[in-house]
Amino acid sequence: MMKNKLLLTMLIIMVSISLAGVIVYVVSKQLSAGNAQAEEPEPTIEEIVSASVEIPEVTTSIANNNFARISMTMQTDSPEAAEELEQRDFMVKDIIIDELSEMTRANLEGRAGKEAFEKTVKERVDALMQEGEIVQIYTTSIVVQ
Repeated sequence: MMKNKLLLTMLIIMVSISLAGVIVYVVSKQLSAGNAQAEEPEPTIEEIVSASVEIPEVTTSIANNNFARISMTMQTDSPEAAEELEQRDFMVKDIIIDELSEMTRANLEGRAGKEAFEKTVKERVDALMQEGEIVQIYTTSIVVQ
């Protein structure tokens, strides 16, 4: 009799462990499938171009009697946002001039200075946007003298 109870207890424990393992496996598969569906594919170059706006060359004086000449391309998250950004062209140029006027030649030299400038411009332009946001700013040319 004691042997049967022990065998029954071991069988119940093994079935419980197996069942718990199957449940963990199924749940983890469903979660990983959900994450795979949530990831958006990278945009194609055509989508990037259709959602980008070129900011023509802006020349302005900067601190310490120097000047800077810069042109940029701003990538938005949708063609509608790009259309809005094109209409706000004068505001974007004003932001660029305003930010450049506070910078020195040393601030603009090197990768860190350029990235800091782009980040500041991105934040200020994003604050203006009503349709979408700026995804990336590409500095297409910069001259500091």
